[in-house]
Amino acid sequence: MKSSPKGESTKLRIIRAAADLFHRQGLLATSPDEIVEASASGKGQFYHYFKNKEGLIHEVLLYHLQAIRDGTAPIRYEVESWAGLEAWFSAHIELQKQFHMARGCPFGTAANEITEDDELLRQDLVAIFAAIEQKLVAFFAREKAHGNLADDADESGLARFCIATIQGAMLLGKVTRSSAVAEAVVAEALAHLRRYGRAAAVQSPKPAIEVAKGGR
Repeated sequence: MKSSPKGESTKLRIIRAAADLFHRQGLLATSPDEIVEASASGKGQFYHYFKNKEGLIHEVLLYHLQAIRDGTAPIRYEVESWAGLEAWFSAHIELQKQFHMARGCPFGTAANEITEDDELLRQDLVAIFAAIEQKLVAFFAREKAHGNLADDADESGLARFCIATIQGAMLLGKVTRSSAVAEAVVAEALAHLRRYGRAAAVQSPKPAIEVAKGGR
């Protein structure tokens, strides 16, 4: 049975409230009661739409996945140039700064908490990282086709390197509460990636990320 517009609005409100709470304090530390309160909904509505907390986590991850695919996520995942790649890295750190370096990546946060029994959630995260990887691979493939990337460069390998780097950078930034630490990791990664590119293509008049003297 299809939900009414009002019902869909309530469901989306719960998903968004849960997404923020999961990002802020983790999956395990967030209770259904907190989500109900934050979303200004009721327990009946919560269990009507999601049955249980795992069902809600699944819906939150699908919400993130759809945002990545349709371009409505806080991070712009479509990369069209080397400057855009720098901006992709920078956007993650800037988002983290908005939370005073107290949060990591919402996907990394969820991944760190799932267990070997959480197969559905693991598959959701696989799909999320695959969607991100696909967009980065598309950029590196275009650059290679245009002669702007070394012939021996592995597009998938470079995409995964980018994902692993930003995940690690955000984790270190959260642990140290230092944007400078995260930015330093990203700067090193960009220097490594530029070695695969042709000089004219990768040259940037002003780096998107500058390593600061101090941290936040």
